[in-house]
Amino acid sequence: MRENHSMRFGRCLLLGCALALAGCAAHAPPRTTAEAPPAPSPIALANPVILISIDGYRTDYLQRGLSPNLQALANRGVRAQWMTPSFPSLTFPNHFTLVTGLYPDHHGIVANEMEDPAIQPDHHFTLSNREAVGDERWWDEATPLWVSVQQQGGHAATMFWPGSEAPIHGVRPDHWHPYDMSVSADARVNQVLQWLDLPRMQRPQFITLYFDQVDHQAHEHGPDSKEVDEALRQTDVALGRLIDGLKQRHLFDTVNLVIVADHGMAAVPAGHSIYIDKFFNTRRAHTVMLGAVAGVDANAGETLDAHRLLAPHAHMQCWKKQDIPPRLHYGSNARVPPVVCLAQTGWLITTRTEQAKHEHPQRGEHGYDNADPLMRALFVAEGPAFVSGYIAPPFPNVDVYPLLAHLLRITPEKNDGDYSAIEAMLKPQVR
Repeated sequence: MRENHSMRFGRCLLLGCALALAGCAAHAPPRTTAEAPPAPSPIALANPVILISIDGYRTDYLQRGLSPNLQALANRGVRAQWMTPSFPSLTFPNHFTLVTGLYPDHHGIVANEMEDPAIQPDHHFTLSNREAVGDERWWDEATPLWVSVQQQGGHAATMFWPGSEAPIHGVRPDHWHPYDMSVSADARVNQVLQWLDLPRMQRPQFITLYFDQVDHQAHEHGPDSKEVDEALRQTDVALGRLIDGLKQRHLFDTVNLVIVADHGMAAVPAGHSIYIDKFFNTRRAHTVMLGAVAGVDANAGETLDAHRLLAPHAHMQCWKKQDIPPRLHYGSNARVPPVVCLAQTGWLITTRTEQAKHEHPQRGEHGYDNADPLMRALFVAEGPAFVSGYIAPPFPNVDVYPLLAHLLRITPEKNDGDYSAIEAMLKPQVR
């Protein structure tokens, strides 16, 4: 029988032998401290979240009966009566609001087109300016979800999302692609499914997916066109492919899907143009942005005479930025132009020079007063966290961020949202 440590130590004591005691010490098992494995980060225990944007999907489009897969998710999960976009009801400001929980005035992406003299040499931002879109200086006033997810121990992937092409606070999504409108809806879905095929420890907990055909067709042909109806059908087919792919991977019952729009859409009848350059001296000032909402600023070294701009107009209202109605949560950011003008819904603010650049007039537009019913956006959510068959009362889109942060089990950044306003859409054990 092998002598164990206790027997040997007892023999040492009985013998009173210093040498034996030394032997005891020499042969004693080393003292070890049990080291518990590191606890996983909270996000590692969260169900994956896929945030899907259907650009320009006005909430009443669902009633057209052209989106059966989306309707099935709404019936199985949660649908809001509508979601109110932030002002201005434009693509880039609202997509960044959805992932930061901040009004555009607070996250800094105040329009699709804007200026910031502090950003040199190119201080003008447009959607088509790829260098500006990828310049982190335009985006660093806020922290989007994918940055927080990765900073808190998770993985994130973006299949096209405004802001994801820039290294915000030095962080890019683990996986991302520069925006390319030629990439089909099916190809976008395929990429998301490929990310979900990654090994468990590399799989993103947070994924964004962006569809844009509904918005494009509405701009070109109007929201009531057959082209928009076809885009609704095609986008729903792509959504169905995503659902099928999740089911094939046995992930459908574990993934939380949150499907949103950034804004609605209004028809623009022919001839509904307001030529804003009639109301200021174009040698001393210039337009920063045009469309449903416009901005005017003085040229370098000049002073803006806004007297005629601020006068009453038949289809447009202009304010000094400090006088913009508080309900719009807009006007404090340095990037908001000194004078902001809002068109009556269905009208466009332009200049004759700008209008001449476009071969075909726009038949649909957004960016209008976010309280207008035509600007109302879609919200549908389905997954293990959500109750079934619930129709949520309307809420502002800043509330989506605290919902997503809660689902992902991350500590949210300071935001303008209200988690308590959307808590009822979650199952009691998840709240």
